[in-house]
Amino acid sequence: MSGRSLARKRKDLSDFVTRHRNKLTPADVGLPTTGGRRTPGLRREEVASLAGVGLTWYIWFEQGRDIQVSESFLLNVAKALKLDDAECNHLFLLAHRRPPPPEARQWPSVDPLIQQLLDDLTVRPAYVSNLRWDVIAWNAAADDLFDFSGRARQDRNIVRMVFADPELRRRLPAWQEDAPRLLAQFRHDLAAAPDDPDMLFLVQDLKKVSPDFRRWIEQPGMENYGWGVGVVLTDDGTRHSFAHQMLTVDEHRHLKMIVYFER
Repeated sequence: MSGRSLARKRKDLSDFVTRHRNKLTPADVGLPTTGGRRTPGLRREEVASLAGVGLTWYIWFEQGRDIQVSESFLLNVAKALKLDDAECNHLFLLAHRRPPPPEARQWPSVDPLIQQLLDDLTVRPAYVSNLRWDVIAWNAAADDLFDFSGRARQDRNIVRMVFADPELRRRLPAWQEDAPRLLAQFRHDLAAAPDDPDMLFLVQDLKKVSPDFRRWIEQPGMENYGWGVGVVLTDDGTRHSFAHQMLTVDEHRHLKMIVYFER
């Protein structure tokens, strides 16, 4: 391909990404609306944060610079920009990459019968999470306990909630016992996908925001595993103690259901 054609393609890529970024508002992606915005749409740093990619690399990508980006990078940017399947395909083609299969572009979801099962557990908090511990489905009891519906999608992650949400930590009186057990189980799951970029981004991000996570993630000898938190205080100060069971929902996609049983 000629240099002129490559330059045109890079400009097309830059125009495409910039146009879709400018179409979104903070409210569209669950961010607070603040005053003083001098440009339309989202800021570049907001897209980079939503996509879980480095700001400098994202800026270079949006500028159409001659850099190599991975399929994971493109998928995360497509999700952050809320591109539909056709737009995601176009993004990949502009970046000279083969478009991925449709299932790779979609946020994980559960079968309606699994959601019905969750909803039928009216008195027991229960949720479904993936290998990265992102919560992708839950019932009303779990929502009451953890406020999943009130969180942005990228914040519905059990490990992130336990280690990086100070309000939740205040409501976990047994945090010093629960958090290491959860992290031990997460490390076990991480070993199943040690090169997964989304898992690695979560680890690196939590190392920055949580000294406890940073210290414990590399600590040997953590063998007491746990699927959930054992003690939670509700808003009125009532103390609830739980045991947990894990049910495999979809082995291929590493989806699991965690059910809380009050002691």
